[in-house]
Formats: sequence, C-alpha cells, structure tokens
Amino acid sequence: MANATLLPPGWPRPKGYANGIAARGRLIVTGGVIGWDETERLVADDLAGQFRQILWNTLAILNEGGATSEHIVRMTWYVTDIAAYRDSLAEIGEAYRELIGRNYPAMAVVQVTALVEPGAMIEIETMAVVPWP
Repeated sequence: MANATLLPPGWPRPKGYANGIAARGRLIVTGGVIGWDETERLVADDLAGQFRQILWNTLAILNEGGATSEHIVRMTWYVTDIAAYRDSLAEIGEAYRELIGRNYPAMAVVQVTALVEPGAMIEIETMAVVPWP
C-alpha cells in the first residue's frame, strides 16, 4: 500500500500539507534537525537559508535508512520567530519544492521561545514510512 492522503468528505484540500496520511511499512524518524553542516556550523543567519540546509540534512538521514522524500509522512517545524517564517514563505516553498518535490505530508509549525543551539531559527522533526517490499 502506498501512502494515502486522508481528506474527509466536504473538507477543502489543504495547500502545502495534508490533514492526515495513512501509511504501512518501516518507520524512520529523525531527531530535531537544524540548519548546520557536517562540522556543526550554521550555514546561514536567515530562516530560509537554515531551512534549505535542514532539508538537505533530513534527506541525508532518511537516505541512510533507505527512505526518500516521497516517504515523508509527517514533519513538525519549530520556529523561533513566526513573523520571520511568514516573511520567508516564498523562499521556503521554493526550497521545499526543489528538494522534497510534490509530497505534502501532515505538518505542524510551532513557534517556540528558543532552540537549544544558539543562532538556530528553525528545527524540524520528520517521520517517513518506507513500504514493505
């Protein structure tokens, strides 16, 4: 069974995310991923730049477990500044489409007061399900 988007009858289709996903297979979960490189240095001082690096990092982690972007079923985004997030939506959308494609998993965006790593503006947790062979 491939992952299936869950949309109750009469509900409008969400833009850029899903209300729910049904999946069966092997679960792969990332920890909170931030926008640093392999030397643990933040690659950008803006939210959009950090977001792009987070996607690269997330895909690298998923690939280690045999998953690709199409297997992503859930993402939780933690941002330190919701206004900066909203101001960056065009760049975020561009990076998302470029790196993740047209897979729109269940998502939540939450503003937090701070992240553990100084300078980090966004952190993302991801869940992917790789179908059984």
